[in-house]
Amino acid sequence: PPHIVRLKRLRYQSWHRGCKETDVILGHYCDAHLEHATEEEIALMEAFLEEDDYDIWQWVGYDVPPPDARYAPLIAKLQQFKASTP
Repeated sequence: PPHIVRLKRLRYQSWHRGCKETDVILGHYCDAHLEHATEEEIALMEAFLEEDDYDIWQWVGYDVPPPDARYAPLIAKLQQFKASTP
């Protein structure tokens, strides 16, 4: 099904960003959460992963607000996930 293909693509894109810090955060987050994600969450993650690695790291790691407010809930989840991961 197309849903499975999208999830596989998101996992791959999450783990192969080019920046190790974002690879680790996004990769582990996707492994832990994508399986039960809603269509809206999947679409948001697809859009989010189109953003520049440097920007993603600033938003997640340094509380820099994203220019697109729709990312705010996802960034909050990523920050919480990052804080709870050893």
